[in-house]
Amino acid sequence: MSDTVTSAAPPAGPSRRRSWLVLGGLHLLNGTAPLAGTDPVVVVELGAPVEHAFPSNTVILRWDTLGPLEPAVRTVDGTRRHTTKARGEELFPGMLPGAALRAAVSEVTGGHTGPLVPLFYVTADGDRAHVHSQIRFLAEDACFIRITPDPVPTAGVEELEWLPEAVRLHAGQFLLLNNHQRYYRKCFDGQELEYKYTLSPPVDIWTLTVELYGNLLGGGLPGYVMEYRDEYQAWDYLNHLFEVTGPTEAEAGYASFIPTTDGKHLLKRKWYAEDTFDRRESHTYGLDVTDDGGFERYIREELKVEAVRLPSFRRVRYDVNFESVRTGHVYGVFFDHCSLVEDHEVTLNQCELEYLRSRVAVPPDEAAVLAEMDEIVSWLEAFLREHGLDDRRGFYSKRTFLKDAVAARPRLARKAG
Repeated sequence: MSDTVTSAAPPAGPSRRRSWLVLGGLHLLNGTAPLAGTDPVVVVELGAPVEHAFPSNTVILRWDTLGPLEPAVRTVDGTRRHTTKARGEELFPGMLPGAALRAAVSEVTGGHTGPLVPLFYVTADGDRAHVHSQIRFLAEDACFIRITPDPVPTAGVEELEWLPEAVRLHAGQFLLLNNHQRYYRKCFDGQELEYKYTLSPPVDIWTLTVELYGNLLGGGLPGYVMEYRDEYQAWDYLNHLFEVTGPTEAEAGYASFIPTTDGKHLLKRKWYAEDTFDRRESHTYGLDVTDDGGFERYIREELKVEAVRLPSFRRVRYDVNFESVRTGHVYGVFFDHCSLVEDHEVTLNQCELEYLRSRVAVPPDEAAVLAEMDEIVSWLEAFLREHGLDDRRGFYSKRTFLKDAVAARPRLARKAG
């Protein structure tokens, strides 16, 4: 997609936009040593910013798209400087500094230095700039997210006037930024926001998922990129679902026991009286219960609610996850096929659009979630229409599907306890 690609050529026409990749010692990210005036820093101006909107949240740089570059190496205090030339793919072959980069850094340090890595991506619009910290670095690319809530002056970008503050901001959120996939936050904590499309069988959910994935990769949804290194997921699991009916209306919803690979269960609990867009939910992992009355005992003794057991079902699901580069909000489109364990001919096929999480180091823009979901809905419904599928937005839940199945087949009804 276009948002992930940088170009060595400057943008056409007059522009106030500039961007830089900044390389330096790993200690400036992991805090193993303080920033020092003698530290080598490499400032590489890029041909054009990656992001379309300013400010944006997420930036992904692919080394092989950067083209010819002129890295400017200097000490933080500016007392020693050197420039070199290298292509983007020559910066970090195998995730280690390339020959030209090593030689240039040695010119300003006079010898051995510690690990050299991508540190920051700095992007400017006129006299305003934002700094993005590196959170993932691999042989092919690196991912950065914005750490400056407010813009910084651009006058000193190449003189590193912003660097001490950037190091301080990163250090202040090291737990979020320096741990694998811990850079996520959840807007609307404890709530699920989801649209559902019920599809008439037969439905080839695999091919639909692959084609939707290809649509995203081809730029079908501008301003969004695949969720970095977690863009596609496959799931296949059982659900033992109980409709919670009391003791009060506030408890209405369901409790579902999902077997996990360690022999235990995940309990998924949702609270809602009617099928709706916004539902309260919780997940409890590691429950050591078995389907020999254990589910019923847990509901009665631990949850202390009244429930009706609905038919167990198997859910096969394929997910495509993608991220808004402007806000860092991550969304998923899921195609699934559910079938009753006791009657495989009773099935439900759906497409779901859900807000999942936010990859942000600055306060998240919660209001943007609903606006972006509206934008995604337009794209998704066009995709469904093109494939001859139902594009009518709804909220038809698995609980309602199971209740409808029981209404048609009363023999399937069972009460908890």
